[in-house]
Amino acid sequence: MKVASLGLFITVVWSGYASAQHFKRLGTCPKLGCVFPPHLTDFFPGQLFDIRLEVHAPVNGSEAFNGGVPDEQFSFCIQQEDGPCQDVTEFFGLGSESQLETWTFSYFEDLFAQDADEPTIVNVASKAYRALSLDIPGNYTAKLSYYNGSETVAHWLVRESPKEAKAKNLLLFIGDGMTQSMITAARLIAHKSINGRYQSLMQMDQMEALGHQMTHSIDSFITDSANSATALYTGKKSSVNALNVYADSSANSFDDPKVESIAELFRRRTGGPVGMVSTAFITDATPAALCAHTRDRDQLAPIVFEYLNGAEGLNSSLSWPTSCEGPDVIFGGGAEQFIAGPGSPNGSDFYEAFQAKGYNVVYNNTELQATDNNTKTLGIFSISNMAKWLDRQVYPENLLNEKNSPTGDGTDATDQPGLKEMTLKAIDILQSRADEQGTGWFMMSEAASIDKMMHVLDYDRALGELLELDDTIRATLAHLEEIGQAENTLIVVTADHGHGFDVFGGADTKYLAAQTSDREKRSAVGVYQNSGLSGYTVEKDSLPNNDTIVIGAQGPNFPVTWDPRYVYAAGFAANPDHREGYAVNKSGPRLPATTPNAEDDNEVNPADQPDGFIVNGTLPIDQPQGVHSLTDVSVFASGPGAAAFRGVYNSIDIFFKIADALGLAANVSDCDS
Repeated sequence: MKVASLGLFITVVWSGYASAQHFKRLGTCPKLGCVFPPHLTDFFPGQLFDIRLEVHAPVNGSEAFNGGVPDEQFSFCIQQEDGPCQDVTEFFGLGSESQLETWTFSYFEDLFAQDADEPTIVNVASKAYRALSLDIPGNYTAKLSYYNGSETVAHWLVRESPKEAKAKNLLLFIGDGMTQSMITAARLIAHKSINGRYQSLMQMDQMEALGHQMTHSIDSFITDSANSATALYTGKKSSVNALNVYADSSANSFDDPKVESIAELFRRRTGGPVGMVSTAFITDATPAALCAHTRDRDQLAPIVFEYLNGAEGLNSSLSWPTSCEGPDVIFGGGAEQFIAGPGSPNGSDFYEAFQAKGYNVVYNNTELQATDNNTKTLGIFSISNMAKWLDRQVYPENLLNEKNSPTGDGTDATDQPGLKEMTLKAIDILQSRADEQGTGWFMMSEAASIDKMMHVLDYDRALGELLELDDTIRATLAHLEEIGQAENTLIVVTADHGHGFDVFGGADTKYLAAQTSDREKRSAVGVYQNSGLSGYTVEKDSLPNNDTIVIGAQGPNFPVTWDPRYVYAAGFAANPDHREGYAVNKSGPRLPATTPNAEDDNEVNPADQPDGFIVNGTLPIDQPQGVHSLTDVSVFASGPGAAAFRGVYNSIDIFFKIADALGLAANVSDCDS
């Protein structure tokens, strides 16, 4: 099957981007001259990156300058250590100077300007240099000179890296949005405690190394999953919604300066197979950041196109010779990007496109377990996000009447694999293909709906997803032992960001439901000595006869019941107006707030937690769900190279620690870049 060019997909609505960028002219660009990569960027030796230079001339507003005419005669040089500052074309040995580009963008300086609909207009002169690298460790200075004496200086560091690998394989588990307080809560409900002592532990509790990483964005305290994944996968901070690029001010969301991801670097340096597994739709930010490059994470069709054809498939004029094009394993949801129609690239049948490039395509767990381990495999198991663990295991009736079959035939996707089934099968495929090639393998496996359920305040489903992740880690360690790869495989477990969630007491759901006023209902919450102990892990026979119970058949390391009378009381401050009754939602994920009018003012959903009490929100009224938080997140590691993950460090250091453990600097030239 011939796959058409994706040129149609690189146009974005500029007004939307301007809105997303209000209150700052351009992230990390406080002056009128912008250098990307910006000041204080670290590089891995030989890692590929683009350079983007911009000179701004605001037409109006507080920064209005030069009559709105940008300097088109700017110059840019790079200095290695104490050497001379060489013009960029000479420094990198480029054959010719880059073409000058010009454009105009707008932004709001503050909320008053936004209320008055008075944007600031900015004219821009720019150049870009593609697919460069710095091979020699050390300090570099990049200087942009413009407007007859103005200068923007960026100091870059190429880090030292060992030439020898400690690990052959890498498995990176991402608990999306997972914080230590969530892990603690999951332990509370799934592991029995006697006199304050747990009788069993989470698998994460038993890993060899524990660290903490800071998740800040490049230009805001709070991240989303796109730029936080970019930090983990590239060692570079970026902006909200950006995948492996620095957000420039152009209207094209695919021409922003790119950075090589860990998956691309691993594929380029070792030739080994790469896999991505997620319980989200597979073009969601966390899996997409392994292989995609765009400022706009919502460009879902181009992202799946890039999975198959690489970045140059999107725009051959923007040279990008590295790619994890055609990952060996792609497992998740999101059939709407593959079924022929408005959601797929150019409306094409992308199941057929993947099959034409040699992929096995499977649509359910039965097919997944039966498929050949020697062939690249695409497994898409539902439209949109995959079913939550709690619905698959405890409330399976919620899988009915969804019409979410990945084939698009309107039936229900009832035979969906879980994270464990996908991860173990992915390991077998990657190992088989690595054996053929004489290499190691790289895989990312994401428990995506920890985050998605925290957003909608469905704490039970979020903790179910977290316990599934922990169970998957446990099974993975055992499986690696069985296939003889435990000594070759570094396992890293972390989150991309957090939510401000915590447990603050217990709640008597029966008493709460019997009260008639909100203030009386709050008396059902017990704090300190009245918080009690977990009712989730008691034996079935010890539960009072008048308790409604739901017994799961999930095995050890999960709650005995998800519906005890005495439950944990939890919450966080970043939430919309909602009603809270602390009861498990048996009919499916929560919808805490709804929009009853056309003005985007979210209000309490009257159908959610009907026995609960009203909790006033803390967010703008256009926000229908909770948002991410500033909190540091934990890092766990086991296997060769695990010791490097102890301590407290920035999120970008995850990339460098993984690249070091895999010895990806081994083939870097010792000559000057």
